[in-house]
Amino acid sequence: MKKDEPVNVFGDPLLACGMDPVTGFFRDGHCNTCAEDHGSHTVCVEVTAEFLAFSHSRGNDLATPKKEFGFPGLAPGDRWCLCAARWLEAEKEGMAPRVYLQRTHIKALEIVPLTVLRQYAADLN
Repeated sequence: MKKDEPVNVFGDPLLACGMDPVTGFFRDGHCNTCAEDHGSHTVCVEVTAEFLAFSHSRGNDLATPKKEFGFPGLAPGDRWCLCAARWLEAEKEGMAPRVYLQRTHIKALEIVPLTVLRQYAADLN
């Protein structure tokens, strides 16, 4: 799999999203993506309890550890690369977590407008 260029929503180099736990489609700590990443794991967020409950209600339990996959489970405050469509779904339901724009891949903009992401920015002054 060939990674797309690691560029954030501003056209700058993509910063790491999270190393503890290690996130990203490639499990490299970045919200990198490629043609095979059909979920577009491109939105870097700070996970909240509300979002974890929302995700679980949609069939994706991100809180429970899955040792067989080396997944420790997420807790509020963790940074994680979310699927752009799931983040947008959560936003429409009032459950979207805050977003780190400098750590969010530019490909997320194919699904979520920058104007919407900016409303949840955790890294803008």
